[in-house]
Amino acid sequence: NETFNEIKSEKFEIQNVFQGNINIHTTADLRIQKISNEACENGLTEYEKRHPDQEGQAQCSAIVLKNSNAAILAEIGGRKIYQGRNYQYSDLNRVNRARQAGSAFKPFVYLTAFVNGWIPTDTIPDTPVAISMGYGRGNHWIHNYDGKFLGNITICEALYRSRNAPTVRLTMGLGQGSLDESGIKRVVDTARLLGVKSPFHSDIDHLGRTVYYPTSALGASEMTVMELANAYREIASGISAEPYVIQKVADRNKKVLFEKKDQRKISEIPPDALNMIRSCLRKVVTTPGGTAYSLTLEKFPIPIAGKTGTTDDFRNALFAGWTHGPEGITVVARIDFDDNRELGNGETGARTA
Repeated sequence: NETFNEIKSEKFEIQNVFQGNINIHTTADLRIQKISNEACENGLTEYEKRHPDQEGQAQCSAIVLKNSNAAILAEIGGRKIYQGRNYQYSDLNRVNRARQAGSAFKPFVYLTAFVNGWIPTDTIPDTPVAISMGYGRGNHWIHNYDGKFLGNITICEALYRSRNAPTVRLTMGLGQGSLDESGIKRVVDTARLLGVKSPFHSDIDHLGRTVYYPTSALGASEMTVMELANAYREIASGISAEPYVIQKVADRNKKVLFEKKDQRKISEIPPDALNMIRSCLRKVVTTPGGTAYSLTLEKFPIPIAGKTGTTDDFRNALFAGWTHGPEGITVVARIDFDDNRELGNGETGARTA
């Protein structure tokens, strides 16, 4: 599906593919694709053991990108057999379907803080906090997933434990009072720098200005699996690039008709800020209390960093992570239903994805 889209965007006729007039060289790695397919199917099987009434209903979408250049190594737009039918060639590619990112969005908040002078050992209160819901809508009190508050904790701990209250406090603390310099606007700007194009929840105020909802700091706005993966990939590598799957196209005589140009750039995010966010996202896996501590080296013998994501009412469960270095990979997996119903109580990114 992704290959066909790129072929169309480069103005090649699809019938030439089916007639064998052109040969397409892709970035896909069949070994990684097979592993990814099996991982999604196995994960859904485990989910269905806990929810036998949902057998064949939940969906998995996933993407694997090469850190150095955003080449697509594997992609899953949905399960092979869905509701009793073979969906292998379905046109619905769920990798490009926008859903709430949940806590997988939080690294954008903390990265923005590091860009603006905070450091991982700075402390912030994990205490009750309320945010305005907009004109005449009152306030909304922010709760943590476990219903508890930890008091003063470090910025890094707030991230690897995925605490909601300090994340909102940090977002508000990033603002300078004016609308143009609001904390959530700065976080949105960071996400945009990392290639996120999906719209963020916003309103127009009485002066015609865009006002972003602070709940986006907790992942209330929708993003695609592809966007999230490429943003994490840039954080991992420090290299800005657009995901692609077609390496080159040649005719029957092996004459090259198209070859992918190298469009990589150094990330606009300062390297020291990237280093700080990487170290905190490593602790998600290595530190007791981290939301992906189940991937610690004893159980998963490859050093990784990443973040889980769980949206309201357990509708979407995500994991986004990477292996280190330019030759490493970035992976995002998301489990949800096509109709966006609830996965079930306790079906978090840490457990399900």
